[in-house]
Amino acid sequence: MFSETGSRDAVTAAISVAITKDRQTEKNVQARLRGEGILTAAVDYGGEFIPSVTKMIERAVVAAKRENLILESHAEEGAVAGAAREAISQIMNKALGLNIGGKIAIARCGEHISVAVFFGIGLLHLNEMAVGLGHRVIYRSDAGAEEKQDES
Repeated sequence: MFSETGSRDAVTAAISVAITKDRQTEKNVQARLRGEGILTAAVDYGGEFIPSVTKMIERAVVAAKRENLILESHAEEGAVAGAAREAISQIMNKALGLNIGGKIAIARCGEHISVAVFFGIGLLHLNEMAVGLGHRVIYRSDAGAEEKQDES
């Protein structure tokens, strides 16, 4: 059975978390979304863009596992990695050769996984802002669900 909450909700949630200005605001947004049945995770990231691409993808996967958005399976880790890669590729033209700093956010609504990146890109205080989005579907998973006890 498919969730009524869809890809649009996952993307909106990921963007909402990614654009938070501080850790407390991030936690407040995450708590509100959790009340709506949307699980989220976030990680701050900064550094030179080109050598950072792999690290950003890895951090997105680790954050999603840490916050129980996904199970430790090839398919679910791959879905987050693919969505993160898509989001990062959308900001690539602006970021090549420059430094980035900002946040990577992951949201899960049922079978929908979305990754949003929100980065300042540039040198010193001369920044361009960029947002990238990626989305994948994981058909079936028990991640984020409460464990069911056996009735034996």
